[in-house]
Amino acid sequence: MTDTPPDRMSTNPRSPHFDLEVLQRGIGIRFKGKERTDVEEYCISEGWIRVAAGKSKDRFGQPMTIKLSGEVEAWFEDVAGKGAGKGDANSNGEGDAVAD
Repeated sequence: MTDTPPDRMSTNPRSPHFDLEVLQRGIGIRFKGKERTDVEEYCISEGWIRVAAGKSKDRFGQPMTIKLSGEVEAWFEDVAGKGAGKGDANSNGEGDAVAD
């Protein structure tokens, strides 16, 4: 896999831009200089993101979204080929101690 995230990605499984393998790596999004964690869909080349519009739902039960325009940056949270390997299980800072 490459270390460059796709130009367009969606978290909705119904979307043609949904890719589970890529999403499992974790994608970080910075929009207009601020890191966002509530992004439903993004497009880097067109410069927009979609975020949920409050708690409102459409008639199919999907969250209603709004499109925001601006500078979009994306990166992978996980480095390619690393995965959930050594040291990832303990995220509280405790290392694997070996008793002598």
